Amino acid sequence: MIKYTNQFLLKLEEMIGESDYMLRYEKGNFKSGYCVLKDQKIMIVNKFYTTEGKINALLDIVKGTELDTSKFSEKNMKLYEELQQTSVSN
Repeated sequence: MIKYTNQFLLKLEEMIGESDYMLRYEKGNFKSGYCVLKDQKIMIVNKFYTTEGKINALLDIVKGTELDTSKFSEKNMKLYEELQQTSVSN
């Protein structure tokens, strides 16, 4: 299910874009590679990560954060539901 490609990364970014969170890639020394500011609804991922690292960070965020799915398209809702049932493996 999880493919570590730029195309899959774009799908995740599009899905998050339809939620109430804003996704940003910035430099930083986050221990986990990302930071979530829940009050401001901002997700920040280390911009120096590889595609695989960015995907894993986004999957961790999606699994640990409750997103507003009311604005999701049918395709993104299906992806979101599949991701909720998938475990992240490296």
